[in-house]
Amino acid sequence: MNRWLSIFAGEKALLHIRDQGLSQEDVSVIAGAAGGPKWLVLNQLDRIIFSSWLKNRKKPLYLLGSSIGSWRFAAASQKDPIEAMDRFQYSYIHQAYQTRPGPKEVSGVISQILDDFLDEKAIQEILDHPFLRLNIMAVQCRHILASDHKALLGPGIACAALFNMIQRKLLKFFFKRSLFYHPGGKPPFFNMKGFPIEKSVLTQQNLRSALLASGSIPLVMSGVTDIPGNPPGMYRDGGILDYHFDIDFSDQNSGLVLYPHYTDRIIPGWLDKKLSFRKPLPRNLEKVILIAPSKEFIQKLPCQKIPDRNDFFLFKGQDRRRISYWLSVINESRRLSDDFWDAVESGRIREWVKPMP
Repeated sequence: MNRWLSIFAGEKALLHIRDQGLSQEDVSVIAGAAGGPKWLVLNQLDRIIFSSWLKNRKKPLYLLGSSIGSWRFAAASQKDPIEAMDRFQYSYIHQAYQTRPGPKEVSGVISQILDDFLDEKAIQEILDHPFLRLNIMAVQCRHILASDHKALLGPGIACAALFNMIQRKLLKFFFKRSLFYHPGGKPPFFNMKGFPIEKSVLTQQNLRSALLASGSIPLVMSGVTDIPGNPPGMYRDGGILDYHFDIDFSDQNSGLVLYPHYTDRIIPGWLDKKLSFRKPLPRNLEKVILIAPSKEFIQKLPCQKIPDRNDFFLFKGQDRRRISYWLSVINESRRLSDDFWDAVESGRIREWVKPMP
C-alpha cells in the first residue's frame, strides 16, 4: 500500500484518474509553490518527473512557479536538467551566514546561488526549450512597500496583513501581480483574475531579474528594482500573493495541473499562513492533482519535519549539522519519487488517489 506519497485530486481530475489513470500527456501545467527550503523534500520527485516521466514529451507543458518554485523549474528547464539540479542543490544547501544577516547580505548569497546554476547559456536553453514553458510569478510593491527601509517596510507589511485578514482582495492596494511568461506562447492561466497584473515576456535580459525578484522575501532580502520589460518599480517575492496558488486553472482547452507540493494544505498567499479559514476556491482546484509527502513519511524524517527557514536558527553555528539534515531529507525523498513512478506506471494511482482535502 502507498505510504509515503499522498495523492489528491480536484473533482474533474479525480474522475479522469479513476477512469483512465494518469499519463504525462494528460498534464498541461505543473505548479511550484513558494516555501524556501521546503522544496528540498521534493528534490527527487522533480528529478524523476523532469528526467524520466516527461522524457518523450512533445506538446508544450507550462510551468508556473512562485519564489523557490520558479527556481526549481528554471533548473528543470535547462538542456541537462539533472546537472542543473545538481548545481542548484549543492549551492542552495551550502549557503551559510556568520551572524544574523541583513537583507543586503542575504540577497548577495541568494544571488550567488542563482549565478551558480543560471548563466547566459542556461537562460537561452530555458527560452529555447522544445516543450517546457517557464512562467514566473512576482509582485510589484506599491506605496511604502516599495522601499527597503525597515521603518517603512515593517509597518507596511503589518498594515497589509491586517487588510488581508479582513479580505484577501484588499491586498490590491499594496501589491500588483507580475507574470513573466515564456516567449513560446501564452499559458492557460494567462487571464488569471483577482488582482491587478502586469504581464511581460521572458527574455535574455529579464529572466534572471525575474527569478531573483520572485524569491526576494520582504524584510529578509532586498527588493529588485526596474526589471527590463516591466514598469519601473520594486519587485518582490511572488509568494506574497501566490504562496501556493489560488488561481483559475479551468481553461477548457487545457489538460490537468500536476502539483508536486510539500504539504496537503493549499495556502493562497504568504500572509494567509496563520489564517486557517483562508482556503482556495474549490473551482480553482477542479483540475489539480496534488502530490505531497504523507504524514507517515514526515514522521520518518530527521527532526520529524521537512526543512524550513527556521533551520538557520535551529542549527545556528552548526552548518555541517544543518547540511547533513538537509541531505538526509533529500535522500529520503527518493521514497516519494519511487511511489510516484509506481503509481503512474502501474496504474495504481486509480486506487490511491483521494478527493482534494
